Amino acid sequence: MKKHWYDYLWIVSLAYLCLGFFNILFAWLGLACFLIPLIIAIAGGTKGYCNRYCGRGQLFSLLGGRFGLSRRRDVPAWMKSRWFRYGFLIFFLVMFCQMLFTTALVFSGAQDLRQVVTLLWTFRLPWQWAYHGGAAPWVSQFAFGFYSVMLTSTVLGLVTMALCKPRSWCVYCPMGTMTQLICRAKNGRRPLQESEV
Repeated sequence: MKKHWYDYLWIVSLAYLCLGFFNILFAWLGLACFLIPLIIAIAGGTKGYCNRYCGRGQLFSLLGGRFGLSRRRDVPAWMKSRWFRYGFLIFFLVMFCQMLFTTALVFSGAQDLRQVVTLLWTFRLPWQWAYHGGAAPWVSQFAFGFYSVMLTSTVLGLVTMALCKPRSWCVYCPMGTMTQLICRAKNGRRPLQESEV
C-alpha cells in the first residue's frame, strides 16, 4: 500500500513528547491536537483527523501492531458505552478547566509557578530540568499543565493498547468523543459511518 505524508505523523507525536521532556515550552505545540480535530469536524462534519491525521493513534498502531506490544483483545463493552465515554469527556474537561484556573492564578500573581508534571491527575513529577525561563510564568505554567494532560492521555493510551487492541484509546479519547458529537450535530443526527467512529 502506498504511503502518504500523513502516515508518518506518529513521528510528530513522538517528537512532541521528547521535546517536552527537554523544554516544557514545546508543550504549547500540543494545542494543534486540540484545535485541528475540532476545526475539521466543524468545517467538514467528519472525523477525518481521527481516521487519518492522528499521530498518537498511528503511534499506538505501530507499537501495538508492528511491534506486537498489544494483546489484541476486544475492548470491554463498558469502555465503549456512552456513559463511560461521555463521563470521561466530562472528567477530562473538568481537569482541563482546573489547569486553566491554575494558569490564571499564576497570571494574576496569586500563585507561584509550579515546575511539576502531574501524571494521571494524581502523581506530581518534578520537571525542573525542562524549565529554562525566557517566558512569562503563566506561559510556563500552562505548558506544564498541558504537557501533563498530553502525557497522561498517552500513558492511558499505552495501557489500553497493551491490554486490548492497539488503538483502544480511540474508543474513549475525549477529542474523538467531542468530534463525534460535533459531526452528529452538523449532520442532523445521521448515523456515522464505521470509519467515522
